[in-house]
Amino acid sequence: MLPTVARVLDLDVMRRGLPQVVAGADRLERPVRWVHVSELPDVAGMLRGGELVLTTGIALPEDREGLARYVRELDEVGVAGLVVEFGRRYFDTLPRALVHAAEQRGLPLVALRREVRFVAVTEAVHALVVNAQLEQLRISESVHQVFNELVVEGAEPPEVIRQVARMAGAPVVLENLAHQVLAHDTAGRPEAEVLEDWERRSRGVRPPGRTGHDPRSGWLVTTVGARGQDWGRLVLVQEPGPALPEGEGHPHTMLLERGASALALNRLVVRDRESLERQTHRTLLSGILTHALTVSEVSLRAQALGVPLEGRRLVGVVLRRRRGPIPAALEAQARLRDFTELAAGAVRACRLSALVGALDDEGVGLLIALGAQQDEHAALDSFSATLRRMSAEAGQGGTDPAGPVVAVGSSVGAVRDARRTLLEATQVADAALHDAPGGARAASYYRLPDVRLRGLLHLLRDDARLQTYVERELGPLLAHDAEHNGQLVQMLRIYLEQGRNKSAAADAAHLSRPSFYDRLHKVERILGVDLDQVESCLSLHVALLALDAVRR
Repeated sequence: MLPTVARVLDLDVMRRGLPQVVAGADRLERPVRWVHVSELPDVAGMLRGGELVLTTGIALPEDREGLARYVRELDEVGVAGLVVEFGRRYFDTLPRALVHAAEQRGLPLVALRREVRFVAVTEAVHALVVNAQLEQLRISESVHQVFNELVVEGAEPPEVIRQVARMAGAPVVLENLAHQVLAHDTAGRPEAEVLEDWERRSRGVRPPGRTGHDPRSGWLVTTVGARGQDWGRLVLVQEPGPALPEGEGHPHTMLLERGASALALNRLVVRDRESLERQTHRTLLSGILTHALTVSEVSLRAQALGVPLEGRRLVGVVLRRRRGPIPAALEAQARLRDFTELAAGAVRACRLSALVGALDDEGVGLLIALGAQQDEHAALDSFSATLRRMSAEAGQGGTDPAGPVVAVGSSVGAVRDARRTLLEATQVADAALHDAPGGARAASYYRLPDVRLRGLLHLLRDDARLQTYVERELGPLLAHDAEHNGQLVQMLRIYLEQGRNKSAAADAAHLSRPSFYDRLHKVERILGVDLDQVESCLSLHVALLALDAVRR
């Protein structure tokens, strides 16, 4: 940073002159770009701003208007301050008109009560300026090196923001154009202190230009975007203070703009991957499910993201597409990204407030926050219908012509219970995937009562007693199929799903009746059961459903 007027006055060479600040004492933090010695009363025309003017005052005007004009012209050109040495023109005090004009303008005015060598002052201050410029070049090189490496390595936005916060030593927030927080780093400060009531505070900060400092709030803000398409703002959250110099002269300005450039480049490079908003939603949902975030952290971050959760009824929803041909890994990622964006589009179309993000490689999770006046069933029914319509239009329905599976958990009234509704929705979705595709149902979405026995088995799938039951009922048949590469388990499944109608089961298995009957007899011998007994068939059917749940 350039030396300030206060720093110059503290130099040994200046202290020998016994400096006395007679006006503008509250403006001594002005940066000094250069020192200019002049006795001319119209010296302002030769200055560019930021200079500290040294004079003996020998040629200054004698009249009040002339002195006021002299001060006004210096202030308008932006000088850092005016230093007048006693001994040539003035001896004990400066003219009252000069002091009054400087005080009115807020221009630092300093009297040197003892004679000093102006050339010594110039040399000392210019050494500080040159050192500051060299330090600025060093910082600039370091910043460019760090962010070039981040861009080359394809660093994600959180890493870029973390680096900006670390190098600036202050919190950094990335927001979208709606002033919703996409990512942030608090630099060690309490998260609530940084993000509390973010949208309102952010909307009140509108600095001019693409990069600007707001002295009232202390925030330094720069626009994030590329190719003429702005999509957010990067904010360095600082304490209120004097305005920063315009341009790239301040290290924080340079740092913030390099961070914004890295974020814009990252968005261009990974535009075919999930949006930053979806990443942020996914992080929150994952934090809820894994207990990685506390209730207060979830509430605060969701509020900053524009999805208030406190005081709302929360409903967990899980979306899954029915299985089709297994695509390549990159294609599967692209499909999941598109499916997630589709779900977010359906949320917006229905005017709902929700967190929307991928839960795993196959499903999308939502935490819908309903207001007191919103009907739960109507909202969910509208969302399901909109999603199915949009899926059909986008070809995202999977193998079910009725569209993706929409599974809903029980609504809860507090953020601390959000995990429960999301887990229940996940269990319902796992069970509903095995429901008959396209079957007629009263509702457009699944809840726990809709999946009945299959849902219960999915709830118990991690219980060792259920796993033991599966092995006891089907173990020998599973072992036989594994050893002989057979399909007896599948034959048994078809027989039971056809309501123990052997003729219909043979047709469904695409086998002749004698061949199918022979396979059923083999199943009976291996398991030691009579498939004509209802209770045996019931036990085996439950075991098959439990096997699906365990394998899931």
